[in-house]
Parts: sequence; structure tokens; C-alpha cells
Amino acid sequence: MQVETNTIYCGDNLEVLAKFPEKSVDLIYADPPFFSNKHYEIIWGNGAEMKVYEDRWKGGINVFIEWMSERLWQCYRVLKDTGSMYLHCDRRANAHLRVAMNSIFGDDKFQNEIVWAYRTGGVSKRRFGHKHDTILFYTKTLNYTFNPLKERIYYEKPFFISNKDAEGRYYADVLMRDVWEIPAVINVSKERLGYPTQKPEALLKRIIEASSNKDDIVLDPFCGCGTTLVAAHLFGRKWLGIDVSPIACDRMKSRLNKAGASDVHVIGAPATIKELKSLEPFQFQNWVIDRIGGVPSSKKSGDMGIDGYTFMAREPIQVKQSEGVGRNVVDNFETAIRREHKTIGYIIAFSFSKSAYEEAARAKAEDKMDIKLVRVDEMDKYFATAT
Repeated sequence: MQVETNTIYCGDNLEVLAKFPEKSVDLIYADPPFFSNKHYEIIWGNGAEMKVYEDRWKGGINVFIEWMSERLWQCYRVLKDTGSMYLHCDRRANAHLRVAMNSIFGDDKFQNEIVWAYRTGGVSKRRFGHKHDTILFYTKTLNYTFNPLKERIYYEKPFFISNKDAEGRYYADVLMRDVWEIPAVINVSKERLGYPTQKPEALLKRIIEASSNKDDIVLDPFCGCGTTLVAAHLFGRKWLGIDVSPIACDRMKSRLNKAGASDVHVIGAPATIKELKSLEPFQFQNWVIDRIGGVPSSKKSGDMGIDGYTFMAREPIQVKQSEGVGRNVVDNFETAIRREHKTIGYIIAFSFSKSAYEEAARAKAEDKMDIKLVRVDEMDKYFATAT
């Protein structure tokens, strides 16, 4: 497989990376799951929540590290000899990941443990607040790309290397240290997209500027909402992104387009019925609702049979990743529609049984409920003309 840059690959990064040529990328930034034992939801800005991924690991930390090690080995394989890798982690797994990175890259290739310090809400009264992440910086060899960066520090009185700014403060520009104070993306942040673990562009710009040059290839194997890809584009780098979520891949493409990247490709997004059936249930549900321009249900659980709504009329939608959906599904959905004080609703599935069509016809004739049964293979055509 030839690496096609400025491309988002939709799929398991272990499988995608295995197809990349050896020593083909210059810089890798990886922001994997943090072993947080939480599930995360995406909000995207319309106020509706969509489950993106679970950061839960049956079997504990050893299972997580084994899962990560397979992917770290692939990252090492595709990294050029002059390349660098930055692995983003937090207190729950950073010690374990550092041991794993040492075994793969070699402990002599460890360059920095960068502390990213930030301020967010939620502080315990029983311990100091957990307000930093760790970014492990490794290189493939000792002959690696590095562009020293500087930061500004201020003094209360003149110093032999200090200057004076327009406000009369004394300062000096010195080589950057390994503690970075960069604001996190919070609810009121201008760049917030609603992705649960979104990182600030300033953080990625710093990494990219320091460890790559113009036209180098930057890879993010867990690219989420695409911050690394946008930062790489803005700095004139080529980029590659991998994510398992079709919705995330689609939104990344839109974000990159808005940032001025016009020629963005998405490879591996589900297209066939077989591929759609292989998606995780929540991914399939989100893919369907997003594909028809709908709005997902705002309830995290207990949606009472409603997975989303049409955008304009707010008519209920239920998504079934099934063949031969039967009468009972239609009957139950009728109750859900009535609870919403609506008379029209949509069930989207791969196929429906004869009894389902009969029940939908009965509901329309007797109860004045218009339950539309839409097959996935007819979905685009149907909703392009539906009112």
C-alpha cells in the first residue's frame, strides 16, 4: 500500500498501519484512550449527544498495555530514522506506557517527559487537583529533526539578558522548557467542537513546529476530531489521520475544508451493506442519523425507542441494525411516536418482514399514524425527496 497523504483512513489503526510502508512518516502524535474506565460522548455543537467510544478495558491495565503495544510497534516501524513520536497520556497509564515505549524505542531514545499543565473545573478536596497530562517524547534514532523553540519569561527588575516590552515589563526569550502551560479546550473555548477529549491547536502546533519541517509527513493514528491534521495543514506539512469512527472521519473532513484544505480524502468509510453491518451498533446508529441530516436523541440512555429526529420537522427516527424487522418493532415505535405527540415517524433498517409492512398499514388506516419503513439501501434517495 502506497501512503496517500492528506488522507483520513477510517478503520482500526492496527490494521491500517500494518499496510503503511516502513519508514514512511516524519512525526507521529498519538492521543490514545487514557485507561479512564469511562465512556465518552460527542456533542458537536448542536446540543445532542452521540456516543463515540468506550475507554473501558476488561482485564485491567495489562490488557490495555498489550493493546497499545501492538500499535506502538507499528508506529515505530513506519517512523523514519530521523523521526519523532509524541505519546499523550495521563496519570492512569503513563508509567506503564513509558515502560512499553522504552522496550520498543529504547530508553536511550527517550528525550522528554513533557508536562502539559492547564486549568479546568472539578477539583477534589482530598488531594491536589489533577490538572496536567504527560506527553512522552521519543525519537527513532539519535539523529532526529528538532527545531529549538523559545518562550518568553518576565522579570521584576532588569537582568543582564532582559529586554523591555511596550508595557514596561522586563523579559527575556529563552529556550523552551518541558512544562507547557497551554489552556485546555473547555465549554467556552472558541475552538471547541464538542469532542470529549479535544486538544488545543496551540499544543499540536508546538509539537509540529519543533519536530518537523515543511512538507514533512505528520501522522495521528487516533485523530479524533482532527486537531493534529489541522495544525499540520496550517504549518505546511503533509498529514495522515486514522480513526475508527465514520462520524469522526466525516467531521474531520469538514473541519479541514474550513481550514483551507480543499483536497481531503477519506479512505475506508463504510459503503457496502456488509461494511455497515460490521459497525458497532452505536456507530451504525450515528452514521445513519448523520447521513440523513438528522439530529440524534439528546438522551444518553432510555431513549424510549427514539434514536433521533429529522432535522426540520423533528419527526422521530428509530434505527435498527437488522434484517427482517418485524411487527413488534413497528407496534412499539407507534407508542414512542404517540408519546412525542407526533403522527409521523421513520424506522430505518436493512429489511422488513411482511408483518412489519402490514402493521404500518394498519397504524396508518386505523390510528392515523404514518410509520415509514425505510431500507438502508434506499435511505439516500428517500430522504433526498422526503419532506
